[in-house]
Order: sequence, then C-alpha cells, then structure tokens
Amino acid sequence: MKVKDVMHKGVVWVSPGTPLAAVARKMRKEDIGAVPVGENDRLVGMVTDRDICCRGFAKRRGPGKMTARQVMSKPILYCRTSQSVAQAVRLMERKKVRRLPVINEKKRMVGMLSLGDVAQKAKSSLSGQAIKAVSAHHR
Repeated sequence: MKVKDVMHKGVVWVSPGTPLAAVARKMRKEDIGAVPVGENDRLVGMVTDRDICCRGFAKRRGPGKMTARQVMSKPILYCRTSQSVAQAVRLMERKKVRRLPVINEKKRMVGMLSLGDVAQKAKSSLSGQAIKAVSAHHR
C-alpha cells in the first residue's frame, strides 16, 4: 500500500510570519494538530499543538507576540506519495512523530499522513507498532 492511498488529501499551511494565535485558530477550525510552514514555495517547518504549548508558552515573550517561525519544529520531515506506508511509518517511528507532510513527484505538498490515517486504512499490525513506538517516552 502506498502513502497516496492512505494520506489525508489537501493541505492547510501557513507562512513563517503567521502569528501564533492565527495558527492555533486555523488548527481549531480545521480540527488538526499540526500545520506545515512554507516559505518561497518550500516546506521549512511544522507547527504542532505541542509546539504551541511547549515552545509558545515556555518563551518569555509569550505566545501572543510570537510567530510560527519562532515555535516550529525543524528540520522538516516528510514522505512521498509513491513511498510504501511501511516506509513512512518507519520514519515516524525513528523520529517519534505522529504526522508527516506528503510530497508528490513534482515536489508539491499534496496531503498529510497521520497515525490516525494509518490506523484506519493500513494493516493493524503496522499501525499498532507505529503507535507503540511513537508514543514511547522521549529520553
């Protein structure tokens, strides 16, 4: 099974200068937990709900004055539409991430792959292993 068969099609993204509050509103509106950050037609990072909480509130400036660039996770991790779901899941496991932007052969972001997508559409053994690995405590 390929990533293109499992991924959530369509992408919501923001620019690095987007105020953090606007990123959070976008997440709430779209009911998503991560938003890719793009600049000059390239992926440059990802803002997750955890980034907003842990980086946004931990900085002394306060989240109301911050932008996506100041809290985004980088370097950007991604998978390709043509990859097998197993390959993408192995990347998630190694990097302990729950979501990956999906890039097509033209290097355009065309979707997102989440553990939820994998759990719904891939073999249960694959999703079970991924969830266990990604959910393990970081050291």
